Amino acid sequence: MKKNLYILVLAALTMTACEKFLDKAPLDAIGSDTELNETDAVALVNAAYQPLQWPKLYNMRMWTIDVIAGDSEVGGDMSSATDGIETKDLASFIATSVNEGALDLWRGPNPGILRCNIVIDRVTKMDNIDPALKNRVLGEAYFLRAHYYFILVRIFGDVPLRTVPVEPEEGLYIARTPKAQVYAQIIADCEAAINMLPPKSEYSSTDLGRACKEAAMAMLAKVHLTLGDNYGEVLRLCEGIEAMGYDLSTMNYEDNFDATINNGAESLFEVQYTGATTYDFWGNNNQASWRSTFMGPRGSDWVGGSWGWQHVKQEFVNQYETGDTRKDVTILYSGCPPFDGMTYDPAWSSTGYNVRKFLVSKSISLSHNTNPANFVVYRFADVLLMKAEALNELGRTNEAQAPLNIVRTRAGLGNITTTDKATMKEAIIHERRVELAFEGHRWFDLIRIDNGDYAISFFHANGKTNATKDRLLFPVPQEELDDNPLFVQNSGY
Repeated sequence: MKKNLYILVLAALTMTACEKFLDKAPLDAIGSDTELNETDAVALVNAAYQPLQWPKLYNMRMWTIDVIAGDSEVGGDMSSATDGIETKDLASFIATSVNEGALDLWRGPNPGILRCNIVIDRVTKMDNIDPALKNRVLGEAYFLRAHYYFILVRIFGDVPLRTVPVEPEEGLYIARTPKAQVYAQIIADCEAAINMLPPKSEYSSTDLGRACKEAAMAMLAKVHLTLGDNYGEVLRLCEGIEAMGYDLSTMNYEDNFDATINNGAESLFEVQYTGATTYDFWGNNNQASWRSTFMGPRGSDWVGGSWGWQHVKQEFVNQYETGDTRKDVTILYSGCPPFDGMTYDPAWSSTGYNVRKFLVSKSISLSHNTNPANFVVYRFADVLLMKAEALNELGRTNEAQAPLNIVRTRAGLGNITTTDKATMKEAIIHERRVELAFEGHRWFDLIRIDNGDYAISFFHANGKTNATKDRLLFPVPQEELDDNPLFVQNSGY
């Protein structure tokens, strides 16, 4: 690789970092001819985490997917016809190739993939590095690359696959890679990460939040669950995580969303935020989580921002069983427990409901740009529900009751005792929906179950008759089609 290209690439890596492990030295002097030291290697992989934090991924687009999944409306400025229009169009299955949300999601993972490729290329060749640190850094890069591609392939299907940094003379244009090949690379990267990463318990407080072995195992289990190709492997991975000492009965549901308990006991992997105000709130360097700011009920002034996004639908609220303790943690409704001593007014929402799960008290985040709450991507309850699903798909429905009921017991609910496979399948789908509500899982569950047929039935039953199998993939952005003559559009657009 040419040195001038490395300088351009690595100058881009000097953006702000999160606290603790994302703190790093400037890298703009590092070129392809520079011999890296251990500090450089860590700094390189730290930079590979950063695109997860950006609005194109977890600070906005990944949580607005729950609107597209049908659990909520955009909300926001109800007097504006254009506030969140890109999300509204995707949720109504009328989006076109110029949709800004699709453009963000197409482009969001790519800087992270580039950075992972640089890490793998450079650190693999290093001899002057502690072997354990080298393995960890490479494991982090494989984990992150797999995660970025896992986002892309589920949203767009075929996507360009690059596993090495691009040489200037190679050109930028490649065709979309068949999704089967992309998944094969994701699986290989996950397996490499599992072999190289330490468990979460071995990280010091300053490194807590890095990718760990069990996070890579959870992702690989979810990949196989998505493909429906190896339920035995899903079961093996989930049981392996359980054997690492995770016990849901000792974990509080609400702790996953407490801004003062980031990287908590149940968490396997989180996108890190600090709430630092050094940088532009709207820029990629921003270190404040947007969810509380955006989701605070509009007009309430309850939290820093209170911009009123995510009006929860009645159909979703109806999913809660009597006595489900997750309801009061997850949503705001007429007569719900007070928030910071304040009573909820359903007039603040077009549906009478708002998301409560991610709201952060002003005693912790006074302003719109100071929220330090992380975004939990993988957690143990999800692992238990994947285990239950795998057991049921393997025809071991009796055994599927146990992991499912561990999750339900924590929620204050009674056991599911069915021995019917179809009934158990519906029970697991239901439990995933309420347990993981508004955490960015529902859309991906909908489109994978029964090869998308479940999604179409759900959307049609809820009045979204524009939903078709083709529209379960987002459009390839028109800007990308115009720039790259090798790209072709997804069917249905």
